Amino acid sequence: SSGINAEYGEVLQTDTVFVNVVRGEVAKATDLKKVFNTDDRNKICLEILEKGEFQLSEKERQSALSNKFTEIANCISNMCINPTTERPYPVSMLEKAMKDAHISVNPNRSAKQQALEVLKTLKESIPIERVKMVVRVSMSQSDAKKCRDKIKAMYISITTEENDGQFEIVGLSEPGNYKPLAELVGKHSRGKGMCEVIGVQDNSELDVLK
Repeated sequence: SSGINAEYGEVLQTDTVFVNVVRGEVAKATDLKKVFNTDDRNKICLEILEKGEFQLSEKERQSALSNKFTEIANCISNMCINPTTERPYPVSMLEKAMKDAHISVNPNRSAKQQALEVLKTLKESIPIERVKMVVRVSMSQSDAKKCRDKIKAMYISITTEENDGQFEIVGLSEPGNYKPLAELVGKHSRGKGMCEVIGVQDNSELDVLK
């Protein structure tokens, strides 16, 4: 709202000041004078536009909450797995678990901060662990030439890399990278390459944001 000038008519439907717009209660001139030290509606409207807080409609507020809810579920899916299957949870399944646990979210806080808090609650109802996956990729050298850099970019750290005959790489990756990594290998190797989880590394000690 900074930089608003006298041409405020383009953003206002009326210069009437309400106490409660839903009930149609108009502010009294004496009250306006007391609050704004003037009864000039032009000056009052400009001050409200410059210093007032923007009020979201209920529909906009619900949309913001829904988007943040999904964003938090995405964060959890990207950094956690089901220890039974050693695979990430689908976002839709995490959203259901969050709803079942009556999780409420704050649209003004970061999704990652809230994801770490939500994770602690989810552990009470579903098997879930924050880990890094140990992933091995293997494919022919000719196929690897097309996507080698993209594959390596999906690893947090690389333990071993072989380039004799077959291209093979083993390292740590976020759970959320497993599916796109497998799809990348499958696409460029025409289904002949391999992408597999060969272990997990507990990451619970990293639950505090840095």
